[in-house]
Amino acid sequence: MEILSSNNVKVKTWQKYHIKKHRDKDNKFLIEGEHLIQEALKVNCVEVILIRKGVNTKFDHSQIIMVSDEVMRKLSKNVSLVDVIAVCHKIKYQQNKEERVIFLDDVQDPGNVGTIIRSAHSFGFDCVYLSKASADMYNEKTIRSTQGALFHIRIETLDILDKIVALKAEGCIVYATALTNAVGLSSIDKTSDSVALVFGNEGVGVSKEVIQLCDQSVFVEMSTFESLNVGIAAGICMYEFRK
Repeated sequence: MEILSSNNVKVKTWQKYHIKKHRDKDNKFLIEGEHLIQEALKVNCVEVILIRKGVNTKFDHSQIIMVSDEVMRKLSKNVSLVDVIAVCHKIKYQQNKEERVIFLDDVQDPGNVGTIIRSAHSFGFDCVYLSKASADMYNEKTIRSTQGALFHIRIETLDILDKIVALKAEGCIVYATALTNAVGLSSIDKTSDSVALVFGNEGVGVSKEVIQLCDQSVFVEMSTFESLNVGIAAGICMYEFRK
């Protein structure tokens, strides 16, 4: 099958998935590039693969459509012309353990959210919970920054205050990252079987309401600057608590 016109009804529908409200309405999103599509295929969330006409790329999937350069340009957010795009349905994560959890409290930069998701998967965490004001996990910049990790670690947007209370009731120790009334990361006992780390907004950090619920605030010890980019700080903290 081929689609050569960017005015095709399906193309117009797929293009809408660059906007969150349409992703949420249809429970679908777009991904670009072979690597991300191969990772998405592993969890069976790919519905259609669009391949630029003339490109010799092979995928094991029942729904493959060859499209024109014009269609690719309409659907892609990349500056350069891409060879392959997939239309996916939102991921149905398995219910798994919650022994090692990451909370993002209004982290709004999609690149930071994606980087933290990638690090969480790399360092053996079980899930990442996003506050409702955090960047959308299906934003194209978030997806690209995860490098495919979002297909392999549970991610959910929810009320993080309620979730922190629930996890603490089950014996989870929750640490907020903050600069005041905090102890150095190196001095924390990291042997607990159940732990959660909270990282906050790029401008104001973790909210006071969340900090008050946490068991302890911690900071990354540094020689000069007082704070780090949240993605870098999160990576350091997760490395310290890695499995």
